[in-house]
Amino acid sequence: MSRSTATTAPDPKPAGPPRRLPFARVPSALVLAALVLAALLGALCLDGAVRRAEAHLVPPAPSTLVVDRDGRLLRAFATPDGRWSLPVAGRDVDPRFLTLLTAVEDARFADHAGIDPRAALRAAAQWAWRRRVVSGASTLSMQVARLLAPRPRSLRAKAGQAIRALALERRFGKAGILDLYLRLAPYGGNLQGVRAASLAWFGHEPDRLTLAEAALLVALPQAPERRRPDRQAARARAARDRVLARAEALGLAAPGEVAAARAEPVPGARHPLPALAFHAAGEARAAAPTARRIRLTLDGRLQANLEALVRRHAARFGPAVSGALLVIDNASDELLADVGTADPGAAASAGGIDMARAWRSPGSALKPFVYAMAFEDGAAAPDTLVEDRPTHFGAYGPADFDDAFTGTVTARRALQQSLNLPAVALLERVGPARFLARLADVEVPTALPGTDPPGLAVALGGLGIRLVDLARLYAGLARGGAVPALVERLEPPPPPRPPGRSLTDPVSAWAVGDILRGAAPPANGLAGRLAFKTGTSYGFRDALALGFSRRFTLAAWLGRPDNGAVPGLVGRQAAAPLLFDAAARLPGPLEPPPRPPGVPAPEAALPQPLPQPLRRLATPRLEGEVACGVAPGAAGCARAAPALRIAYPPDGATVDLGLADPNGVPDPLALKAEGGAPPFTWFVNGLPAGGSSRRESRWQPDGAGFARLTVVDATGRQAGAAVRLR
Repeated sequence: MSRSTATTAPDPKPAGPPRRLPFARVPSALVLAALVLAALLGALCLDGAVRRAEAHLVPPAPSTLVVDRDGRLLRAFATPDGRWSLPVAGRDVDPRFLTLLTAVEDARFADHAGIDPRAALRAAAQWAWRRRVVSGASTLSMQVARLLAPRPRSLRAKAGQAIRALALERRFGKAGILDLYLRLAPYGGNLQGVRAASLAWFGHEPDRLTLAEAALLVALPQAPERRRPDRQAARARAARDRVLARAEALGLAAPGEVAAARAEPVPGARHPLPALAFHAAGEARAAAPTARRIRLTLDGRLQANLEALVRRHAARFGPAVSGALLVIDNASDELLADVGTADPGAAASAGGIDMARAWRSPGSALKPFVYAMAFEDGAAAPDTLVEDRPTHFGAYGPADFDDAFTGTVTARRALQQSLNLPAVALLERVGPARFLARLADVEVPTALPGTDPPGLAVALGGLGIRLVDLARLYAGLARGGAVPALVERLEPPPPPRPPGRSLTDPVSAWAVGDILRGAAPPANGLAGRLAFKTGTSYGFRDALALGFSRRFTLAAWLGRPDNGAVPGLVGRQAAAPLLFDAAARLPGPLEPPPRPPGVPAPEAALPQPLPQPLRRLATPRLEGEVACGVAPGAAGCARAAPALRIAYPPDGATVDLGLADPNGVPDPLALKAEGGAPPFTWFVNGLPAGGSSRRESRWQPDGAGFARLTVVDATGRQAGAAVRLR
C-alpha cells in the first residue's frame, strides 16, 4: 500500500499590536501646537527679514529738474552717475501704457502682496519638467526690488528679491511701487524711467502715447541694451510687436489698431532732452544745489517761442553772432522769459556765455535816464529847445551817429532821434558821477574803463553794464521810477528781496516813457504801441533795443560774445525788429503806463524854461573861426588855422594790422592829422588814444573790427574818420 506525504503549512504567529513610529506616540494636540509654533516662528523670522529689508529701501535720488511757473520741464540735470532719471508718477503717464504694462508684466499686480504664488508655482513646474526657465515669476514689486539692489541671478538672489518685494509693498503700497518702476526701469544707455525714455525716444512727455509707443516702452526694460531702438532696430521692433500681439489677444486693442501700430517705425535716434532757459536753469541750480525741483518764474511756452525767435534773428548776421532777450512782468517783477544765448551748443557764437548777464556797452540805451534826471532837476522839459550843433566839452567833442547835426530841436525830438550832443549837455548838468551814483543806489552796477573818474562819454555808452540791469532800469520807467529787484525763482522760495528803489520821480519817468512811445518804430512795428530805445556801441559791437508797456518790459541784444565788430549791426536795424517781434508774442494789448495824478497833458508835465547853460554849450562854431564865448564872427574872435582833417587813415579805409594772426604781434595804427592848431588830442571810439599831442600818433587796437577816429585841436575843432581794422 502506498502512502502519500502531505505538507502542512506552519501556523502563523498570532498578530500583535501595530508598530508605531516615535512621533506617533505624541498626542495630536502637541503636533498641532508644534506646527503652529513653527509657523509663528517662520512668520516672525520672515517679518524680521522684511523689516530689515524695509530699513534699507532707499531709492536713489532722481535728476534735478528745473521747471517753469506751471511745472513744465525746462531743463533736467543728470544724476551724479550720469543717468537721466526724471521724476515721474502714474498720473503723469498715459493710462493705456499702465494697462498694457500690468497686463504683460504682472496681471495680478493689484491682488498679490509682492509675490504671486500662482506664477511662482507655474514657473517652478515648468523648470522641473523642462530643466530650463520657461517663464519668470517676477512681479513688478520684485522687479523694483532688483532695480533697487541689483544682484547676480541665483536662487538666493530671487529669495532676497521676494523679501524686498514684501518690504516694498509694506512701505510704499501699490501706487508707490508703480511710481518707482516708472522712474527706475532701464531703457537703454543712460536712460532710466519712462519719462526720460519717452522724451529721448519720442521727443515728448509720456502723458500721451500711441499704441506703438506704449508697446515699445513696455518691451524695452526686459532687455534694454539688446533692444535699443537706435542700435538694434530689428530686435526692438520684434519685441514691440510681441507686446502688441499680447494686447490684441487680451482684448486691449482692436486688430485694426494693432495693425496700424505695427506699421509705425521704431525711433532711429535719440532726441535731445529739453534744455530751455539753458543759462537761467544752470544759474538756478547753482543757487539751490540741494533742491531736486526748482520752479522758475519763466513761462515755458513763451521761453521756447522767444528762443527760436532769437536764433533766427542772430543767424541773419552770421554764425559768430549771438543774442539775448528778457521779458519782465511789471506788476509782479517776475522774469517771464530769459534767453541768454542764440544757441547754447554753438561754439562759433560762444553759446556757453550768458549774454543777458555779460558786461557790454549800452550805446545810447542810457540816454533816457539822463533825460529823466534832468527833467527831475528842472534842467530841461520835454519841449525845452536844445541845440544839436558841433560842441566841445573841454577836449571832448562828440558827434551824432551819422556825423550830421540837426540844429535846434526840442528835448522830446532829441531823445526820439537819439541825438548825442543834447544828451551829453544834459549829463553835464546832471553830473556823470552823480548819474552813476544814482544807478548804484538802485543796485545797478556799472563798469568803467580804466581808473579815470567817469566822464561825459557815459551818456553815449562809455561804460559796461549788463542787459538784465538795463531791463530793470526800463521796468523802473514803467513803474513810475521805482527800479525793481527781479523775481526769478518761485521754488525753493527765494530770499526776501528789497522793495524797488526810485531812480527818478513818477512824473519824470512818465514823461520819458511818453517821449519814447512816440519814437518811430521799425518796419515790423506799430507806432505808439511800445515805448522803446535802441543803442549801438562803438565799432558796431553791440546792438540793443529796450522797451516797455504798462504790463511788460523787454530787452534785446545782438552781437559777438568775443566783442568783435559786426558790419551793419545797428540797434535800430538789428535789435529793434527783434524787440517788436518779441512784443507781438506777448498776451494782451500793449497799453501805456498810467499817467501820474495831476499831469493833464504831456506838454504840461514838466517846467518849461530854457536852461541858459544849454544855450551856452550849444553855441555853434563856424568853419575857420575859433570859439571864444561870443557869437562867431564878432570882434575878438581870431581866424583859425586851416581846416582840420585826418590824413591817415582816410575815412572808410580798411587797414591790415595783422590782427587775424593769433600768434603774431599786431601792428599799432598810425594816426596823422593835417591842418588845425596844435596841440592835438586823439580819440578812438570816444576814448583818449595815443600818448602824443603832435599831429602824428600811434594807437594799439584791442581787436579787429570798426573804429571811429576823432582828433581835436587846440581851438576845439574836430575831424573824424571811420575805418575797419584787420
